[in-house]
Amino acid sequence: MPSLEAAMDEPEVREYLRIGLLLGRMAEGFVDCWFGDPALERRVRAELLPSPDDLAAQAGEVAARVADSALPLHRKRFLTAHLAAMKCSALRLAGRPIGFRAEVETCFQVGIGLGDRDRYAEAHGEIDALLPGSGDLRARLERFHEANTVGPDHLQRAVQAVSDALRPLVRDRYGLPDGEHVRYEVVHDKPWNAFNRYLGDYRSQVSLDSRAGRNLAALPVLAAHESYPGHHTERCLKEAGLVRTRDEGEHALVVVNTPQCLVSEGVAEMALDASLGDGWGAWTADVLAEQGVRVDGERVEAVMRSWWKLLGARQDAAIMLHDRGASTEDVVEHLTRWLLLPEQRARHMVAFLIDPLWRAYTVTYVEGRRLVSAWLAARDGEQTVADRFDHLLRDGVLPEDLRGAATVNHPIGQPAVVVPPTAHPQRFGGGERHPVRDATAVSTADGVVADVEGAR
Repeated sequence: MPSLEAAMDEPEVREYLRIGLLLGRMAEGFVDCWFGDPALERRVRAELLPSPDDLAAQAGEVAARVADSALPLHRKRFLTAHLAAMKCSALRLAGRPIGFRAEVETCFQVGIGLGDRDRYAEAHGEIDALLPGSGDLRARLERFHEANTVGPDHLQRAVQAVSDALRPLVRDRYGLPDGEHVRYEVVHDKPWNAFNRYLGDYRSQVSLDSRAGRNLAALPVLAAHESYPGHHTERCLKEAGLVRTRDEGEHALVVVNTPQCLVSEGVAEMALDASLGDGWGAWTADVLAEQGVRVDGERVEAVMRSWWKLLGARQDAAIMLHDRGASTEDVVEHLTRWLLLPEQRARHMVAFLIDPLWRAYTVTYVEGRRLVSAWLAARDGEQTVADRFDHLLRDGVLPEDLRGAATVNHPIGQPAVVVPPTAHPQRFGGGERHPVRDATAVSTADGVVADVEGAR
Protein backbone atom coordinates (compact mmCIF):
# COMPACT_ATOMS: atom_id res chain seq x y z
CA MET A 1 0.00 0.00 0.00
CA PRO A 2 1.46 3.42 -0.92
CA SER A 3 2.65 5.56 1.99
CA LEU A 4 0.44 8.44 3.13
CA GLU A 5 3.60 10.40 3.86
CA ALA A 6 4.69 10.06 0.22
CA ALA A 7 1.44 11.71 -0.87
CA MET A 8 2.32 14.84 1.09
CA ASP A 9 5.87 15.55 -0.07
CA GLU A 10 5.07 18.64 -2.17
CA PRO A 11 5.95 21.73 -0.08
CA GLU A 12 2.81 23.63 -1.11
CA VAL A 13 0.62 20.70 -0.04
CA ARG A 14 2.39 20.37 3.30
CA GLU A 15 1.90 24.07 3.95
CA TYR A 16 -1.77 23.78 3.02
CA LEU A 17 -2.19 20.89 5.45
CA ARG A 18 -0.27 22.78 8.14
CA ILE A 19 -2.59 25.79 7.85
CA GLY A 20 -5.67 23.59 8.07
CA LEU A 21 -4.36 21.79 11.16
CA LEU A 22 -3.48 25.11 12.80
CA LEU A 23 -7.00 26.32 12.12
CA GLY A 24 -8.21 23.21 13.92
CA ARG A 25 -6.08 24.14 16.93
CA MET A 26 -7.63 27.61 16.99
CA ALA A 27 -11.21 26.40 17.08
CA GLU A 28 -12.39 22.90 17.96
CA GLY A 29 -14.45 21.40 15.16
CA PHE A 30 -12.76 23.11 12.20
CA VAL A 31 -10.94 19.90 11.23
CA ASP A 32 -13.67 17.54 10.13
CA CYS A 33 -11.38 14.77 8.89
CA TRP A 34 -7.61 14.14 9.03
CA PHE A 35 -5.76 10.91 8.23
CA GLY A 36 -2.43 12.28 7.04
CA ASP A 37 1.21 12.08 8.08
CA PRO A 38 1.41 11.73 11.91
CA ALA A 39 4.84 13.43 11.91
CA LEU A 40 3.34 16.54 10.32
CA GLU A 41 0.55 16.58 12.89
CA ARG A 42 3.09 16.31 15.73
CA ARG A 43 5.09 19.24 14.33
CA VAL A 44 1.96 21.36 14.02
CA ARG A 45 0.94 20.55 17.60
CA ALA A 46 4.39 21.62 18.84
CA GLU A 47 4.38 24.83 16.79
CA LEU A 48 3.74 28.21 18.44
CA LEU A 49 0.15 29.06 17.54
CA PRO A 50 0.00 32.18 15.34
CA SER A 51 -2.69 34.79 15.65
CA PRO A 52 -5.71 34.36 13.37
CA ASP A 53 -4.59 37.43 11.40
CA ASP A 54 -1.15 35.90 10.89
CA LEU A 55 -2.66 32.60 9.80
CA ALA A 56 -4.86 34.42 7.28
CA ALA A 57 -1.77 36.10 5.88
CA GLN A 58 0.02 32.76 5.67
CA ALA A 59 -2.92 31.29 3.75
CA GLY A 60 -2.60 34.10 1.21
CA GLU A 61 1.14 33.52 0.87
CA VAL A 62 0.69 29.78 0.31
CA ALA A 63 -2.00 30.49 -2.30
CA ALA A 64 0.53 32.64 -4.21
CA ARG A 65 3.07 29.83 -4.03
CA VAL A 66 0.48 27.35 -5.31
CA ALA A 67 -0.21 29.61 -8.30
CA ASP A 68 3.51 29.59 -9.21
CA SER A 69 4.03 25.88 -8.55
CA ALA A 70 4.33 23.00 -11.00
CA LEU A 71 1.22 21.29 -9.64
CA PRO A 72 -1.41 20.24 -12.22
CA LEU A 73 -4.14 22.79 -12.87
CA HIS A 74 -6.93 20.82 -11.17
CA ARG A 75 -4.90 20.63 -7.98
CA LYS A 76 -4.03 24.32 -8.12
CA ARG A 77 -7.74 25.15 -8.42
CA PHE A 78 -8.64 22.92 -5.49
CA LEU A 79 -5.90 24.26 -3.21
CA THR A 80 -6.53 27.90 -4.15
CA ALA A 81 -10.27 27.64 -3.45
CA HIS A 82 -9.71 25.99 -0.09
CA LEU A 83 -6.96 28.35 1.01
CA ALA A 84 -9.32 31.27 0.27
CA ALA A 85 -11.98 29.64 2.44
CA MET A 86 -9.50 28.98 5.26
CA LYS A 87 -8.32 32.59 5.06
CA CYS A 88 -11.93 33.76 5.39
CA SER A 89 -12.42 31.58 8.48
CA ALA A 90 -9.19 32.84 10.04
CA LEU A 91 -10.25 36.45 9.47
CA ARG A 92 -13.58 35.75 11.14
CA LEU A 93 -11.71 34.24 14.10
CA ALA A 94 -9.71 37.45 14.21
CA GLY A 95 -12.94 39.39 14.59
CA ARG A 96 -12.88 40.95 11.16
CA PRO A 97 -16.34 42.01 9.90
CA ILE A 98 -17.29 39.67 7.04
CA GLY A 99 -20.82 39.71 5.71
CA PHE A 100 -22.78 36.49 5.72
CA ARG A 101 -23.26 36.36 1.96
CA ALA A 102 -19.58 37.16 1.38
CA GLU A 103 -18.63 34.33 3.74
CA VAL A 104 -20.90 31.90 1.90
CA GLU A 105 -19.58 32.89 -1.54
CA THR A 106 -15.93 32.65 -0.43
CA CYS A 107 -16.27 29.41 1.51
CA PHE A 108 -18.74 27.55 -0.70
CA GLN A 109 -18.56 29.13 -4.19
CA VAL A 110 -22.33 29.72 -4.31
CA GLY A 111 -24.67 32.66 -4.06
CA ILE A 112 -27.79 32.36 -1.93
CA GLY A 113 -31.24 33.89 -1.67
CA LEU A 114 -34.53 33.40 0.11
CA GLY A 115 -36.73 30.52 -0.97
CA ASP A 116 -40.10 30.75 -2.70
CA ARG A 117 -42.90 30.60 -0.12
CA ASP A 118 -45.42 29.72 -2.83
CA ARG A 119 -43.42 26.53 -3.42
CA TYR A 120 -43.35 25.85 0.29
CA ALA A 121 -47.13 26.23 0.34
CA GLU A 122 -47.45 23.75 -2.55
CA ALA A 123 -45.34 21.23 -0.62
CA HIS A 124 -47.57 21.79 2.43
CA GLY A 125 -50.53 20.89 0.24
CA GLU A 126 -48.83 17.68 -0.88
CA ILE A 127 -48.05 16.68 2.71
CA ASP A 128 -51.58 17.55 3.81
CA ALA A 129 -53.00 15.18 1.19
CA LEU A 130 -50.71 12.37 2.36
CA LEU A 131 -51.43 12.54 6.09
CA PRO A 132 -54.49 11.05 7.73
CA GLY A 133 -56.88 13.23 9.67
CA SER A 134 -57.55 16.94 9.47
CA GLY A 135 -56.66 20.11 11.29
CA ASP A 136 -53.27 21.67 12.04
CA LEU A 137 -50.74 20.30 9.53
CA ARG A 138 -47.73 20.68 11.80
CA ALA A 139 -49.41 18.72 14.60
CA ARG A 140 -50.51 15.99 12.19
CA LEU A 141 -47.00 15.68 10.77
CA GLU A 142 -45.59 15.37 14.27
CA ARG A 143 -48.11 12.63 15.13
CA PHE A 144 -47.12 10.85 11.93
CA HIS A 145 -43.44 10.95 12.94
CA GLU A 146 -44.29 9.72 16.43
CA ALA A 147 -46.14 6.75 14.95
CA ASN A 148 -42.95 5.78 13.08
CA THR A 149 -40.49 6.18 15.94
CA VAL A 150 -37.87 3.92 17.49
CA GLY A 151 -36.50 4.62 20.96
CA PRO A 152 -32.82 5.23 21.75
CA ASP A 153 -32.39 1.69 23.10
CA HIS A 154 -33.23 0.18 19.69
CA LEU A 155 -31.93 2.92 17.41
CA GLN A 156 -28.43 1.53 16.91
CA ARG A 157 -29.71 -1.94 16.01
CA ALA A 158 -32.25 -0.54 13.55
CA VAL A 159 -29.71 1.69 11.80
CA GLN A 160 -27.21 -1.18 11.71
CA ALA A 161 -29.80 -3.37 10.00
CA VAL A 162 -30.48 -0.74 7.34
CA SER A 163 -26.76 -0.03 6.90
CA ASP A 164 -25.93 -3.72 6.52
CA ALA A 165 -28.59 -4.01 3.82
CA LEU A 166 -27.32 -0.93 1.95
CA ARG A 167 -23.68 -1.97 2.01
CA PRO A 168 -23.82 -4.78 -0.59
CA LEU A 169 -25.79 -2.53 -2.95
CA VAL A 170 -23.08 0.12 -2.73
CA ARG A 171 -20.28 -2.43 -2.98
CA ASP A 172 -21.76 -3.84 -6.19
CA ARG A 173 -22.51 -0.45 -7.75
CA TYR A 174 -19.61 1.77 -6.65
CA GLY A 175 -17.01 -0.52 -5.09
CA LEU A 176 -15.56 -0.37 -1.58
CA PRO A 177 -11.98 -0.94 -0.40
CA ASP A 178 -11.28 -4.20 1.40
CA GLY A 179 -11.55 -3.87 5.15
CA GLU A 180 -13.79 -0.79 5.20
CA HIS A 181 -15.94 -0.56 8.31
CA VAL A 182 -18.51 1.70 9.96
CA ARG A 183 -19.21 1.67 13.69
CA TYR A 184 -22.42 3.23 15.03
CA GLU A 185 -23.03 4.67 18.49
CA VAL A 186 -25.90 6.57 20.10
CA VAL A 187 -25.22 9.84 21.93
CA HIS A 188 -27.48 12.40 23.57
CA ASP A 189 -28.32 16.10 23.38
CA LYS A 190 -26.40 16.95 20.22
CA PRO A 191 -27.33 19.77 17.78
CA TRP A 192 -27.46 17.25 14.91
CA ASN A 193 -29.21 13.99 14.10
CA ALA A 194 -26.11 12.14 12.92
CA PHE A 195 -22.42 12.77 12.29
CA ASN A 196 -19.72 10.78 10.50
CA ARG A 197 -16.17 10.94 11.81
CA TYR A 198 -13.89 9.41 9.19
CA LEU A 199 -10.84 7.91 10.93
CA GLY A 200 -8.73 6.91 7.94
CA ASP A 201 -7.75 3.40 6.83
CA TYR A 202 -11.33 3.02 5.50
CA ARG A 203 -12.97 3.28 8.93
CA SER A 204 -15.73 5.60 10.16
CA GLN A 205 -17.52 6.17 13.42
CA VAL A 206 -21.08 7.44 13.05
CA SER A 207 -22.70 9.06 16.06
CA LEU A 208 -26.49 9.19 16.17
CA ASP A 209 -28.34 11.57 18.43
CA SER A 210 -30.90 9.64 20.47
CA ARG A 211 -33.71 11.66 18.85
CA ALA A 212 -32.70 10.51 15.35
CA GLY A 213 -35.14 7.60 15.49
CA ARG A 214 -38.23 9.81 15.50
CA ASN A 215 -39.02 8.74 11.93
CA LEU A 216 -38.08 5.08 11.76
CA ALA A 217 -38.88 4.43 8.12
CA ALA A 218 -36.57 7.31 7.14
CA LEU A 219 -33.52 5.57 8.64
CA PRO A 220 -32.11 4.98 5.12
CA VAL A 221 -31.77 8.77 4.91
CA LEU A 222 -29.29 8.60 7.80
CA ALA A 223 -27.54 5.38 6.78
CA ALA A 224 -27.17 6.43 3.14
CA HIS A 225 -26.08 9.96 4.03
CA GLU A 226 -23.52 8.97 6.64
CA SER A 227 -22.26 5.69 5.22
CA TYR A 228 -23.47 3.92 2.06
CA PRO A 229 -22.95 5.62 -0.41
CA GLY A 230 -22.55 8.93 1.45
CA HIS A 231 -19.73 10.30 3.60
CA HIS A 232 -18.05 7.01 4.52
CA THR A 233 -18.06 5.71 0.94
CA GLU A 234 -16.80 9.03 -0.43
CA ARG A 235 -13.97 9.24 2.09
CA CYS A 236 -12.95 5.61 1.49
CA LEU A 237 -12.85 5.99 -2.29
CA LYS A 238 -10.95 9.29 -2.11
CA GLU A 239 -8.42 7.89 0.34
CA ALA A 240 -7.89 4.86 -1.90
CA GLY A 241 -7.81 6.81 -5.16
CA LEU A 242 -6.80 10.44 -4.69
CA VAL A 243 -4.43 10.01 -1.74
CA ARG A 244 -2.96 6.52 -1.94
CA THR A 245 -2.96 6.02 -5.72
CA ARG A 246 -2.69 9.53 -7.22
CA ASP A 247 -0.60 11.03 -4.37
CA GLU A 248 -2.89 14.05 -3.95
CA GLY A 249 -2.22 14.47 -0.25
CA GLU A 250 -4.42 17.54 0.15
CA HIS A 251 -7.42 15.20 0.30
CA ALA A 252 -6.21 13.68 3.59
CA LEU A 253 -7.63 16.78 5.29
CA VAL A 254 -11.18 18.13 5.33
CA VAL A 255 -11.76 21.50 6.98
CA VAL A 256 -15.33 22.66 7.49
CA ASN A 257 -16.65 25.76 5.73
CA THR A 258 -14.79 24.95 2.52
CA PRO A 259 -15.99 24.19 -1.04
CA GLN A 260 -15.47 20.44 -0.68
CA CYS A 261 -17.95 20.41 2.20
CA LEU A 262 -20.74 21.74 -0.01
CA VAL A 263 -20.08 19.07 -2.64
CA SER A 264 -19.74 16.35 -0.01
CA GLU A 265 -23.00 17.28 1.70
CA GLY A 266 -24.75 17.49 -1.67
CA VAL A 267 -23.47 14.02 -2.51
CA ALA A 268 -24.64 12.68 0.85
CA GLU A 269 -28.04 14.37 0.46
CA MET A 270 -28.50 12.58 -2.89
CA ALA A 271 -26.99 9.29 -1.69
CA LEU A 272 -30.36 7.65 -1.10
CA ASP A 273 -31.51 8.28 -4.66
CA ALA A 274 -28.14 7.09 -5.96
CA SER A 275 -28.35 3.80 -4.07
CA LEU A 276 -32.01 2.78 -3.74
CA GLY A 277 -34.01 5.14 -5.91
CA ASP A 278 -37.80 5.16 -5.86
CA GLY A 279 -39.26 2.62 -3.49
CA TRP A 280 -36.85 3.05 -0.58
CA GLY A 281 -39.74 3.33 1.88
CA ALA A 282 -41.09 -0.12 1.03
CA TRP A 283 -37.52 -1.46 1.00
CA THR A 284 -37.01 -0.14 4.53
CA ALA A 285 -40.26 -1.66 5.70
CA ASP A 286 -39.03 -5.06 4.44
CA VAL A 287 -35.68 -4.69 6.20
CA LEU A 288 -37.22 -3.63 9.51
CA ALA A 289 -39.95 -6.26 9.34
CA GLU A 290 -37.19 -8.85 9.79
CA GLN A 291 -36.48 -7.12 13.13
CA GLY A 292 -40.14 -7.30 14.15
CA VAL A 293 -40.75 -3.60 13.45
CA ARG A 294 -43.69 -2.41 11.33
CA VAL A 295 -43.63 0.97 9.58
CA ASP A 296 -45.67 2.70 6.88
CA GLY A 297 -42.67 2.89 4.57
CA GLU A 298 -44.38 3.94 1.34
CA ARG A 299 -46.20 6.83 2.99
CA VAL A 300 -43.04 7.93 4.80
CA GLU A 301 -41.17 8.08 1.50
CA ALA A 302 -43.92 10.16 -0.11
CA VAL A 303 -44.03 12.55 2.86
CA MET A 304 -40.25 12.90 2.93
CA ARG A 305 -40.03 13.68 -0.79
CA SER A 306 -42.50 16.54 -0.31
CA TRP A 307 -40.88 17.69 2.94
CA TRP A 308 -37.46 17.93 1.26
CA LYS A 309 -38.94 20.72 -0.87
CA LEU A 310 -39.14 22.76 2.32
CA LEU A 311 -35.42 22.55 3.12
CA GLY A 312 -34.83 26.02 1.71
CA ALA A 313 -36.60 27.32 4.82
CA ARG A 314 -33.50 26.31 6.81
CA GLN A 315 -31.35 28.51 4.62
CA ASP A 316 -33.94 31.28 4.88
CA ALA A 317 -33.48 31.12 8.64
CA ALA A 318 -29.73 31.64 8.35
CA ILE A 319 -30.20 34.57 5.95
CA MET A 320 -32.80 36.11 8.24
CA LEU A 321 -30.48 35.83 11.25
CA HIS A 322 -27.20 36.91 9.74
CA ASP A 323 -28.13 39.08 6.76
CA ARG A 324 -31.54 40.57 7.58
CA GLY A 325 -31.13 41.18 11.32
CA ALA A 326 -34.20 39.13 12.28
CA SER A 327 -34.80 38.22 15.92
CA THR A 328 -34.54 34.68 17.21
CA GLU A 329 -38.29 34.63 17.81
CA ASP A 330 -39.01 35.66 14.22
CA VAL A 331 -36.79 32.86 12.94
CA VAL A 332 -38.38 30.28 15.23
CA GLU A 333 -41.80 31.36 13.91
CA HIS A 334 -40.53 31.03 10.33
CA LEU A 335 -39.26 27.48 10.94
CA THR A 336 -42.41 26.31 12.68
CA ARG A 337 -44.60 27.76 9.95
CA TRP A 338 -42.72 26.78 6.80
CA LEU A 339 -40.52 23.82 7.81
CA LEU A 340 -43.37 22.46 9.96
CA LEU A 341 -41.13 21.93 12.99
CA PRO A 342 -42.34 21.75 16.58
CA GLU A 343 -41.20 24.82 18.49
CA GLN A 344 -38.61 22.89 20.52
CA ARG A 345 -36.94 21.51 17.41
CA ALA A 346 -37.04 24.94 15.75
CA ARG A 347 -35.20 26.42 18.73
CA HIS A 348 -32.73 23.53 18.57
CA MET A 349 -32.06 24.42 14.94
CA VAL A 350 -31.66 28.13 15.71
CA ALA A 351 -29.09 27.28 18.39
CA PHE A 352 -27.03 25.62 15.68
CA LEU A 353 -27.49 28.53 13.26
CA ILE A 354 -26.14 31.07 15.74
CA ASP A 355 -23.04 29.01 16.55
CA PRO A 356 -20.07 31.03 15.21
CA LEU A 357 -18.46 27.98 13.59
CA TRP A 358 -21.60 26.55 12.01
CA ARG A 359 -23.66 29.61 11.13
CA ALA A 360 -23.14 29.18 7.37
CA TYR A 361 -23.01 25.38 7.21
CA THR A 362 -26.73 24.89 6.53
CA VAL A 363 -25.99 26.25 3.05
CA THR A 364 -24.06 23.06 2.27
CA TYR A 365 -27.21 20.96 2.64
CA VAL A 366 -29.60 23.23 0.79
CA GLU A 367 -27.36 24.43 -2.05
CA GLY A 368 -25.37 21.19 -2.09
CA ARG A 369 -28.52 19.14 -2.68
CA ARG A 370 -29.75 21.61 -5.30
CA LEU A 371 -26.42 21.72 -7.15
CA VAL A 372 -25.71 17.98 -7.12
CA SER A 373 -29.31 17.08 -8.00
CA ALA A 374 -29.29 19.43 -11.01
CA TRP A 375 -25.87 18.18 -12.14
CA LEU A 376 -26.98 14.54 -11.96
CA ALA A 377 -30.15 15.36 -13.88
CA ALA A 378 -28.14 17.08 -16.64
CA ARG A 379 -26.37 13.87 -17.71
CA ASP A 380 -26.40 12.87 -21.37
CA GLY A 381 -28.35 9.91 -22.69
CA GLU A 382 -25.44 7.49 -22.47
CA GLN A 383 -24.60 8.19 -18.83
CA THR A 384 -26.37 6.59 -15.90
CA VAL A 385 -26.92 8.36 -12.58
CA ALA A 386 -24.54 5.82 -11.01
CA ASP A 387 -21.79 6.73 -13.52
CA ARG A 388 -22.18 10.42 -12.76
CA PHE A 389 -22.45 9.88 -9.01
CA ASP A 390 -19.31 7.73 -9.08
CA HIS A 391 -17.35 10.74 -10.39
CA LEU A 392 -18.43 12.79 -7.36
CA LEU A 393 -17.44 10.00 -4.99
CA ARG A 394 -13.93 9.62 -6.42
CA ASP A 395 -12.72 13.00 -7.69
CA GLY A 396 -11.89 16.36 -6.12
CA VAL A 397 -14.87 18.27 -7.49
CA LEU A 398 -15.53 21.96 -6.72
CA PRO A 399 -18.98 23.58 -6.63
CA GLU A 400 -18.05 25.75 -9.61
CA ASP A 401 -17.44 22.56 -11.61
CA LEU A 402 -21.11 21.64 -11.18
CA ARG A 403 -22.73 25.03 -11.46
CA GLY A 404 -23.16 25.11 -15.22
CA ALA A 405 -25.73 22.31 -15.10
CA ALA A 406 -27.76 23.82 -12.28
CA THR A 407 -30.80 25.98 -12.90
CA VAL A 408 -31.77 28.84 -10.66
CA ASN A 409 -35.18 27.39 -9.79
CA HIS A 410 -34.24 23.71 -9.69
CA PRO A 411 -36.50 22.54 -6.85
CA ILE A 412 -34.97 21.02 -3.75
CA GLY A 413 -36.22 17.48 -3.35
CA GLN A 414 -36.89 17.05 -7.07
CA PRO A 415 -37.07 13.25 -7.55
CA ALA A 416 -35.92 13.36 -11.16
CA VAL A 417 -32.52 11.69 -10.81
CA VAL A 418 -33.38 8.39 -9.18
CA VAL A 419 -31.71 5.20 -10.27
CA PRO A 420 -33.84 2.18 -11.21
CA PRO A 421 -35.77 1.01 -8.13
CA THR A 422 -34.21 -1.58 -5.85
CA ALA A 423 -37.06 -1.62 -3.39
CA HIS A 424 -37.40 -5.38 -3.10
CA PRO A 425 -34.78 -7.28 -1.06
CA GLN A 426 -34.40 -9.85 -3.86
CA ARG A 427 -32.89 -7.15 -6.08
CA PHE A 428 -29.71 -6.78 -4.07
CA GLY A 429 -27.52 -7.41 -7.12
CA GLY A 430 -25.94 -10.51 -5.64
CA GLY A 431 -25.02 -8.90 -2.34
CA GLU A 432 -25.63 -10.84 0.84
CA ARG A 433 -27.71 -9.34 3.61
CA HIS A 434 -26.00 -9.26 7.00
CA PRO A 435 -27.96 -9.86 10.21
CA VAL A 436 -28.24 -7.20 12.90
CA ARG A 437 -25.28 -7.43 15.20
CA ASP A 438 -26.00 -8.34 18.80
CA ALA A 439 -24.90 -5.02 20.19
CA THR A 440 -26.32 -2.60 22.71
CA ALA A 441 -26.50 1.11 21.97
CA VAL A 442 -23.59 3.04 23.45
CA SER A 443 -24.69 6.01 25.53
CA THR A 444 -22.21 8.81 26.15
CA ALA A 445 -22.45 12.39 27.29
CA ASP A 446 -19.84 13.50 24.80
CA GLY A 447 -19.52 12.07 21.31
CA VAL A 448 -18.23 13.74 18.18
CA VAL A 449 -19.15 17.39 17.84
CA ALA A 450 -19.72 18.93 14.44
CA ASP A 451 -22.74 18.39 12.30
CA VAL A 452 -26.09 20.03 11.77
CA GLU A 453 -29.62 19.06 12.70
CA GLY A 454 -30.77 16.81 9.87
CA ALA A 455 -29.63 13.81 7.91
CA ARG A 456 -25.98 14.35 7.37
